[in-house]
Amino acid sequence: MSKPITEFIEKYYLHFNAAALVDASKGYVAHLKDGGKMMITLAGAMSTAELGKILAEMIRQDKVDFISCTGANLEEDLMNLVAHSHYERVPHYRDLTAQDEWDLLERGLNRVTDTCIPEEEAFRRLQKHIVEIWKDAEAKGERYFPHEFMYRMILSGVLEQYYEIPRENSWMIAAAEKNLPIVVPGWEDSTMGNIFASYCIKGELKATTMKSGIEYMTYLADWYTKNSAGKGVGFFQIGGGIAGDFPICVVPMLYQDMEMHDIPFWSYFCQISDSTTSYGSYSGAVPNEKITWGKLDITTPKFIVESDATICAPLMFSYILENS
Repeated sequence: MSKPITEFIEKYYLHFNAAALVDASKGYVAHLKDGGKMMITLAGAMSTAELGKILAEMIRQDKVDFISCTGANLEEDLMNLVAHSHYERVPHYRDLTAQDEWDLLERGLNRVTDTCIPEEEAFRRLQKHIVEIWKDAEAKGERYFPHEFMYRMILSGVLEQYYEIPRENSWMIAAAEKNLPIVVPGWEDSTMGNIFASYCIKGELKATTMKSGIEYMTYLADWYTKNSAGKGVGFFQIGGGIAGDFPICVVPMLYQDMEMHDIPFWSYFCQISDSTTSYGSYSGAVPNEKITWGKLDITTPKFIVESDATICAPLMFSYILENS
């Protein structure tokens, strides 16, 4: 079998962050080969960065068992799916003036670094269909998690008329087809979360139709308890913030608050982050700090790749796919 990425990085990625990338990738492969499961957490704008092109393949090939992501990453994969041709790239974004930014707003373009998401074609296309699904569930007295509503919309086929990228490049389609477990902590801090809140304020929906963050934690606790035997569950964190902090806390919660003293620690840990090590910063905390919080064991393999995830994650996922 040809392994071009493996051969490239093992030849040239020999020191510093490059070597950490290789070591972490090998650790991921070893964890899977020993029968372990893996959680991936997505912070930042990874979906708008089109990480779905390779994350979808990771999901299809069972290299991912659980995802924790921000509400933005949940919805922005679908926005790219249905409105890709309307996106605009702004490579000179560092030179934009306040007036330039205002002009983008006036054109209905919301900027994420060098990429502008088109409001009408992206947000509103999804809104039209997701609101119908929300209201239908409420009328039936049903409640679902944010990702479950998205899965229902994907699997219904209502978005297929809009597809502007190959379906195999959407990680959300891959996840929906696998019914992959997902938690979306802080979902309210997203475009769809804001839209849902607006319907609640207008009295057209009830907040209780959407399952809550506390219910996400109990859902994750149940899954972790059932899946952490043997080699255990690894934790592959892209970026920092709530997408990582929320799920990693399930272990100390089960151990300390539920007094389940036989619950295993996370059995592999890797973080890709360009945050510098700093005081009081979760994203900038070194992995050993997590030992003191009861998240990682002394013996847990720990890796940190201090670089840009849009560069590193595709290389690491390619290595993993070539070797496991």
